[in-house]
Amino acid sequence: MAESVKKYSKNEILEVTITDIGNDGEGIGKIDGYTLFIKDAVIGDTVRCKIMKAKKNYAYARLEEVIVPSEYRIRPACTISTRCGGCQIQSMSYERQLQFKQDKVRNNIVRLGGFDGDEIDSKMETIIGMDEPFRYRNKAQYPVGLNKEGKIVTGFYAGHSHNIIPSKECIIGIEENGIILDTIVGHMEANHISPYDEETGRGLVRHILIRKGFVSKEIMVCLIINYKGRNASGDYIPSQEQLCNKLSQIEGMKSISVSINTEKTNVIMGNEIHTIWGSDTITDTLCGLKFNISPLSFYQVNPVQTEKLYGTALEYAELTGNETVWDLYCGIGTITLSMSRKAREVYGVEIIPQAIDDARENARVNGITNASFYVGKAEEVLPRLYEEENIYADVICIDPPRKGCDQAALDTMLKMAPKRIVYVSCDSATLARDLRILVDGGYSIDKIRPCDMFSWSVHVETVVSLTLQDDKK
Repeated sequence: MAESVKKYSKNEILEVTITDIGNDGEGIGKIDGYTLFIKDAVIGDTVRCKIMKAKKNYAYARLEEVIVPSEYRIRPACTISTRCGGCQIQSMSYERQLQFKQDKVRNNIVRLGGFDGDEIDSKMETIIGMDEPFRYRNKAQYPVGLNKEGKIVTGFYAGHSHNIIPSKECIIGIEENGIILDTIVGHMEANHISPYDEETGRGLVRHILIRKGFVSKEIMVCLIINYKGRNASGDYIPSQEQLCNKLSQIEGMKSISVSINTEKTNVIMGNEIHTIWGSDTITDTLCGLKFNISPLSFYQVNPVQTEKLYGTALEYAELTGNETVWDLYCGIGTITLSMSRKAREVYGVEIIPQAIDDARENARVNGITNASFYVGKAEEVLPRLYEEENIYADVICIDPPRKGCDQAALDTMLKMAPKRIVYVSCDSATLARDLRILVDGGYSIDKIRPCDMFSWSVHVETVVSLTLQDDKK
């Protein structure tokens, strides 16, 4: 008869040693078989914690004190790291973070995909880490609100909430962020411009988007505003020209725009964009190609690691120059155009029309003539082109959102039977699910390589190479 697990109760204070790390970076410890999940605890720590939410076999607890620090524990470089929802594992050494992410990918594929552990271990390549894990983000989206004293604040949302933790300086963002935020907030205060209030739906400025081209050094600012039309002076915001004059003095500033979002929604960007100063886009260079980037463009936020990630995808594609390649969920065509130089022809599919406009323009700017792009859901466009126009593929590259591939897209890929599939994933849980479907459909896994795109967070990208088995060709 199984021994019963002792249950603990809310507000109990316990002492426990952390022996594992959860998928969200929380420390995991056990007492008498009872599991405790403790945010900000590091594997190897001995901690004192307070139970905040107790279940039958496990509980979520708050870290009260680190009694004996782990060999992997470091002092966070950011003063708000334990409150901000962005960087969940800043108390863990970077080397241990990489091991955590390697293990996370491996374990998800084995457990959730139902694969043999030894087999997956033989396919896993070492994670690609960063040479410099700070100042790597070329994009930031700052919510704007009021603090308890009624002062305008910008910053980041606390984890699992919409409470703004005030911050103008982020160690993973660009140095210009603070200057830009100070300029905009100062203008709002001087002109009595109110930030958006989620509860009432009133107020003008909702978010501030900042993007920078790391090669071009060009900067874009987009204010997301709760306003449709223009005010009496013809501006979208009060004293618009004055604000643009101030922002334009910042070195590298090339584009200032507003995005209209009047909906009560958690979606940040509106669909209506108006350039109020400078260009509609900024440019940057990635993998030797020039890209135009608009406020709505999907463009990887870590360009240095993106080149390594896409380089791995290109290596796994094993192109010889004779292949027809399909790139699903292509965004502005970064992977598509990278592969175009080593393929006979490439096709990109993306649901966002503006992204496809950007992709076509990016192909034109780079003089690429063997790339075609289609607007629509991958799970709808791919079956239509395959079944109605008999378009096939030698290689399919997929880079889906966090939810993974739609079943219809997977089914069509299996029908098309390309000799190789390259899967770029931002969520190893849905990757594991999709790999199971592809392997059961006749593919074998050749290589798996994680890539750290987001240091100090729990997120990790992965590239997988799959080959159609001989008996399925």
